[in-house]
Amino acid sequence: MFTGIIEEIGTMRRIARSGQAMVLTIGARRVLDDVKLGDSIAVNGVCLTVVSFDESSFTVDVMPETFRRTNLERLSTGSPVNLERAMAAGGRFGGHIVQGHVDSTGTIKSRTPEENAVVFRVEPHDAGMLKYVIPHGSITIDGISLTVVDTDDATFTVSIIPHTLAETVLQHKKAGDEVNLEADVLGKYIERLMTYPGATAQHGQVRGRGGSGRLTEAFLQENGFM
Repeated sequence: MFTGIIEEIGTMRRIARSGQAMVLTIGARRVLDDVKLGDSIAVNGVCLTVVSFDESSFTVDVMPETFRRTNLERLSTGSPVNLERAMAAGGRFGGHIVQGHVDSTGTIKSRTPEENAVVFRVEPHDAGMLKYVIPHGSITIDGISLTVVDTDDATFTVSIIPHTLAETVLQHKKAGDEVNLEADVLGKYIERLMTYPGATAQHGQVRGRGGSGRLTEAFLQENGFM
C-alpha cells in the first residue's frame, strides 16, 4: 500500500521490451536507502516489484496487463518518473490509501495557472471511473495523492500547489500528455458490497446466501450507519 506522497523523481535508464512485456531500470537515490529484493515501489503510480538493484538504480518487470493499462509504454530513456516506496507500518499517512493499481490512463486537457497554483483538467480514457471521482475527494495522478476540485460528465480538475509541482513529474506535464489514474479504493469497495449479486444483509453482515444483493436503507439504519 502507498499514500501518494512522492519521495523522489527517478530517471529511466534502460527499457527492454519484448512484445507487451518490459524490463525497466530506473535511477534513484532515496528509495534505495533500505531496498530489498521483492520490495514494492510505485513508479508513476504503478506498483512494481524490485527484481534487482545496485547503489544507484533498481530494476522491475512490467507484465502485459500493466503495459496495457498504464502509461509506462510511453516512457523512454531519460524520462522522469515519480517514485514512492510502500508505506511502512507506523509511518505517517500523508495522502490517502493508494494501491498502485491503475484504473485508467487519462489525457491532460488543460493546464491553467491560478495565482500560486496550477489547475489541471484531466479526461479519463475509461469514462466509467468518473463515478468514483467526487469533488473534494481523493484521486491519484501518476502516483500523486491529490484532491479533486470539480467534475463534469467527462473530466475532473485538480489544483496543484508549487511544492507538489516542483517535487513531481507534473512539472513536466502539459496538455495532451497521458497520465495514470487511480480512483479512491473506498468507493470501489462500497459499490461492490452494494451490488454483489450473491450477497444479502443478515445479522449485521453481508453474507453470500442468495438474497437480493443490495445493502438497503433499512439495513443501514438498523446497524447504526444512518
